[in-house]
Amino acid sequence: MNTTIAVIMGGLSSEREISLQSGKAMQLACEHLGYETISVVFEKDIIQHLDTLLNVDLVLIALHGGMGENGRIQGMFESLGIRYTGSDALSSAICMDKHISKLLAEDVGILTPGWMRIKKSEPKNRSQIKFPCVVKPNSEGSTIGLTIVEHENQLKEAINTAFDYDNEILIEDYITGKDLTVSIVEDNILPIIEIKPSHGLYDYECKYTKGMTEYICPAELDNKLSDEIKETTLEIYNLLKCRHYGRVDFRLDENNQHWFLEVNTLPGMTETSLVPKAAKADNMTYDQLVQKIINQALK
Repeated sequence: MNTTIAVIMGGLSSEREISLQSGKAMQLACEHLGYETISVVFEKDIIQHLDTLLNVDLVLIALHGGMGENGRIQGMFESLGIRYTGSDALSSAICMDKHISKLLAEDVGILTPGWMRIKKSEPKNRSQIKFPCVVKPNSEGSTIGLTIVEHENQLKEAINTAFDYDNEILIEDYITGKDLTVSIVEDNILPIIEIKPSHGLYDYECKYTKGMTEYICPAELDNKLSDEIKETTLEIYNLLKCRHYGRVDFRLDENNQHWFLEVNTLPGMTETSLVPKAAKADNMTYDQLVQKIINQALK
């Protein structure tokens, strides 16, 4: 009997459009691989799709951000006995909360930029803030709501922008250097990617507009440094109890120190997203990448 897979996409988060693109790409891969494939596109009411989801062998989650990535959907699936791809509810919740994931990393000696967390209802003590700094929502992806603040007179607007997306925000030390990202699939660390956006910040526009970012894969790093970064990636992935696949983002400073920023437990899976790019550099096709994710979930 054929394995039946439901690919769930959409949701209400600010990353809905990318989720739809990831979902369609993953659905096509599942069809190529010979699975009986069902597309489930939802907005806010996942309940109306439960009859479908309870009657498939596996749910392939192509959601990004919001309730799709913060552990809520994963927790519901676990309570109903629905098998799904990606990290479990606890890991998803920890990784989505940048403050908590940075605390855990710092606790075991992993470098992460200094930061302060501010809640919407709290007074803002600005005397401790160093410039430049990064102001961002605590629980958003795709650099949505993120601002690099160079001068104090830009701070208020940056804080207000971040609070538009979350009730908790981070003000983080800015690390001058390069953006690096490292993908893991099935405990295999894929080639490191250096991200070179056309304008300073690797923002939503640079991520999803063709030609606005240069990607160097594998990144041009010496073997020792590359091995160190991959070792840290695996340490973080295991520390935060991730599974199946994920992506860890770093800044590499001018002294070749790598600084942990965040973990993406459901990274973009469009044909041009970073995980597929890294897989391609490792001689893995998109369909093979999806198959590896499915294999782990079906174990």
